[in-house]
Amino acid sequence: MKIAIYPGSFDPITNGHLDVLKTSAGIFDRVIIAVARNPEKTGFLTVEERVKLIKESVKHIKNVEVDFFDGLTIEYARKMGAEVLIRGLRAVSDFEYEMQLSQTNSALAADIQTVFLITKPEYNFISSSTVREILMNKGDISKFVPKPVFEYLTNSKIC
Repeated sequence: MKIAIYPGSFDPITNGHLDVLKTSAGIFDRVIIAVARNPEKTGFLTVEERVKLIKESVKHIKNVEVDFFDGLTIEYARKMGAEVLIRGLRAVSDFEYEMQLSQTNSALAADIQTVFLITKPEYNFISSSTVREILMNKGDISKFVPKPVFEYLTNSKIC
């Protein structure tokens, strides 16, 4: 069974993230979308909120699980028995950072590979930070995030 980890902050998860996740789920037997918890950073949403919203957004994808972790992604991948890390690319500008991250992970664990998946063109410009900025300025984020995320963010008192 090929297990892949799709790590990230997902603050909040976007339709671009889901596009990469759906592609991953078609390639690997089991995909774990893993929310990174960084105690030194204050997120827009709590880790618990992110996990809950992601679970609601992916419940229709049978081979996808949602979890969170602390520490190094590569250590979490080892713990979960994963052979692959999934990284999404929106544009060429993402590649340099992602390549450095991939090479660092490879130096730490040569047995765990990184697979880069490119989003569909209609998602190239969507990022969590863009969604947050639009939301904070009372804009419509419905086209950029899954329905459970849209409903939660527009009905909560976050902004």
